Amino acid sequence: MKLGILVNTDRHLDHVMGLARAALAKGHEVTVFNMDDGTKLLATPEFSELCRMKGVTTSFCDHSAKHVGAVTEGLPEEMVCGSQYNNAVMNHDADKIIVL
Repeated sequence: MKLGILVNTDRHLDHVMGLARAALAKGHEVTVFNMDDGTKLLATPEFSELCRMKGVTTSFCDHSAKHVGAVTEGLPEEMVCGSQYNNAVMNHDADKIIVL
């Protein structure tokens, strides 16, 4: 199963991390897309760990990040700086989507 996690707020880092770890532990793939205030989590070292976990892909909306002033410098190269296209791909490919 492929789980998509849409992160559009910066209030649920523990939930994002817990859901991703639980899904991986069950052998599922995880895709995370950050937009709006969710891009503020990019500066959090714990969140940056996600993109390095086997079975997890992460991307964020560059437009949203610029709009809210999120820090995007120094991100791991595995973290994809993208657009709403990445969100659309996640929605198309995922079996289930969770919005936080």
